[in-house]
Amino acid sequence: MKTVERICPTQEHSHKSYRPLCVLTFRLNYMLSELEPMSYHLLNIILHVVVCLLFLGVTQLFLPECACFVAAILFAIHPVHTEAVTGVVGRAEILSSVLFLLAFSSYSKATRRPHHTDWLPLLHCVIFVTAATLCKEQGITVVGLCCIYEVFVVQKLRLSDLLYIGQNLVASKAQPPPWLREMVLRLTVLILCALGLLIGRFQVMGAQLPVFTRFDNPAAVAGTPVRQLTYNYLLAVNTWLTLFPFSLCCDWTMGTIPLVESLTDPRNFATVAVYLALVLLAGSVLFSDDGHSEVVTMGLAFTVLPFLPASNLFFPVGFVVAERVLYTPSMGLCLLVAYGWHLLMEKIRWKPIMWTLLTVLIISHSLKTVVRNFDWKTEYSIFMAGLKVNQQNAKLYNNVGHALEGEGKFKDALEYFLQASCVQRDDIGAHINVGRTYNNLEMYDEAEQAFWKAKGLLPRPKTGEPYRVRIAPNHLNVFLNLANLISRNKSRLEEADALYRQAISMRADYIQAYINRGDILIKLNRTQEAQEVYERALQFDSTNPDIYYNLGVVYLEQRKATQAMVYFNKALEIDPNHEQALMNSAVLIQESGNSRLRHVAYERLQHLLEKGKANERVYFNLGMLAMDEKRVNEAEIWFKNAIQVREDFRSALFNLALLLSDSGRPLEAVPFLKQLLKHHPDHIKGLILLGDIYINHMKDLEAAEKCYMKILHMDPNNVQAKHNLCVVYVERGQLTIGENCLLQAASLAPKEEYIQRHLQIVRARLRKIKTKDEDSNSRNKVNPTVKPAISENPSNKKHVNSETFHSDKENQTSSES
Repeated sequence: MKTVERICPTQEHSHKSYRPLCVLTFRLNYMLSELEPMSYHLLNIILHVVVCLLFLGVTQLFLPECACFVAAILFAIHPVHTEAVTGVVGRAEILSSVLFLLAFSSYSKATRRPHHTDWLPLLHCVIFVTAATLCKEQGITVVGLCCIYEVFVVQKLRLSDLLYIGQNLVASKAQPPPWLREMVLRLTVLILCALGLLIGRFQVMGAQLPVFTRFDNPAAVAGTPVRQLTYNYLLAVNTWLTLFPFSLCCDWTMGTIPLVESLTDPRNFATVAVYLALVLLAGSVLFSDDGHSEVVTMGLAFTVLPFLPASNLFFPVGFVVAERVLYTPSMGLCLLVAYGWHLLMEKIRWKPIMWTLLTVLIISHSLKTVVRNFDWKTEYSIFMAGLKVNQQNAKLYNNVGHALEGEGKFKDALEYFLQASCVQRDDIGAHINVGRTYNNLEMYDEAEQAFWKAKGLLPRPKTGEPYRVRIAPNHLNVFLNLANLISRNKSRLEEADALYRQAISMRADYIQAYINRGDILIKLNRTQEAQEVYERALQFDSTNPDIYYNLGVVYLEQRKATQAMVYFNKALEIDPNHEQALMNSAVLIQESGNSRLRHVAYERLQHLLEKGKANERVYFNLGMLAMDEKRVNEAEIWFKNAIQVREDFRSALFNLALLLSDSGRPLEAVPFLKQLLKHHPDHIKGLILLGDIYINHMKDLEAAEKCYMKILHMDPNNVQAKHNLCVVYVERGQLTIGENCLLQAASLAPKEEYIQRHLQIVRARLRKIKTKDEDSNSRNKVNPTVKPAISENPSNKKHVNSETFHSDKENQTSSES
């Protein structure tokens, strides 16, 4: 009974992303090709081409024509973009960048006349800013870019100018100049737009920041100054990846980048170098009046502003480094590199050298991008490529293990999971993976040890206080895995129940724990408690079909079929494709004998067939429905389908044999009875039916006797087997043995009238033999009138009547429910 957990942005364990426009494009892809990946990748590539063309148009505002093409080409082939373009989930980065550039282009059109505002492009800018933010949060940073463009490019102001204007506004009561009013008006519109988006975004997040574990972002839980030193060092790491994108990795979390724990760490020099470069570039912008300052200003703005939300400097994010977030910031770097190349081309005589260097850079980046795309071909290849760059990230080992696990290579997967648990000994997820793989390999003792180890790594609550420690939701799965493993042993069901209760105490809305605990309580025959557990689960999720289905199971266990059907139907209202609800509600209808609802049962079973969810139980119950409707040929087909799926299907084999026997085709039933007894040698009803066929149709008394003797060996008090064995003796002419046999049968069932009647018939024949001196032939025969009295009497065929048939059917369906 699996359930898909629904997480909304207001929940604490949500990552707080709200990207409806990006999700909409995925929905459009799904409408076109469902989960076929080609359309998703194709749209990502088209969007990347659009970004490159828009970026080319933006660079024309600052760079000469040749440098524009260089900047656009460098951006188009940059290897660090592979994750954003090739990885489908990178759609958010690309789509946000499209709207980011459209917003900036619109603002540049609105300010073509510095002393006048073109309001239509400005309105477009506001719309594009909003859309960019709804694709990914960093889209809002285009507002800051527009502000910098307004001040330093449109108005061509410098730091001294800003100080002078500020002093004049404070000291003078005169009206500000028209150009200043227009500038302030435009910027006010943008800033109000940004504030509105921030307030709305904050409300969507539930007025709280997302919570991440130390495995996602180790520095987030580190103390001062380790956290600050590490976060600032990450600026150098991201700068290096953008400048020299050759050691790329799909995952930089966990132990990939060790914490910077002291001021003496040599990595701090890299941090200082990055800040020194930024200060020098910013200084040249703020104090220089030459023509280079505008290009440098916009290059820095394009680089720094889009990166700030992912920098960890203002609030923690759920990763250490992520190459995909460098997609938009790399525009600034490409712009600066192209401009630097242009300046060198003007100053150096040996221009072929610069062209050669540029060609080498383009070719090397192109080759790296091609190779990197092959790394992203499969899960296994991308994570193995990551391990070549970094062997200290347990998450990479885990993901390689998951990829192998998905291919059924459990032994190979186990090696990587074990390696992950060694690299990061306190990684709860790694130990869970180890336990689950041991479980798949049926190494249950080792699996239990791994799960207990994972559980021991969970934070412990303080005595006497409620559990307030924040735990990753997937780490709580250790309780489910361990409890499921323990519950294999029926003597440990109480222990499993305790684990589920502990999981629920840690997270009150842990729906799967409620569902699994209810299953355990049903097995413990504590159905009332199970009912209370499921009803409490409904308080947290009233739209979960599994909960309604399980409540139906509870009522079924309590023999309240009507209430059970109500909850099965409720589960199907929420999820019309719920397999178990479809199956068991159909079985319940069939067992009820309500002929008016049989068509509903038939439709539900047929729905499972149409969805490709057919199994032997579906075929079997379709056969039972056909039997109830007296459609013998159809029932035969369904039973045979069930047996094809599962050759040892006990009830299908028996009922098919019974169907054939009752249809006057007893000899066709024999192979199915033999198949039944091959897999289930203790099937008493099958032995009785086979014995009956041996006596009445095959005249093989020896085989019939073996069938009945086998039954009596298993159940000495079986009246049917005892009586039919007596028939065998009588058929042989062993009347004295038959009389003794019937006396024993009568002692077992003194109220069975047909046994007494048959006993009187045999005794009469014995008396007749004793009083008459018949010839030798007549003494060794049973009078022909005895056989019908015993073997043809309806009471003798108790094993094939409708009551027996329905009894076997009832036992089968109830056990499956």
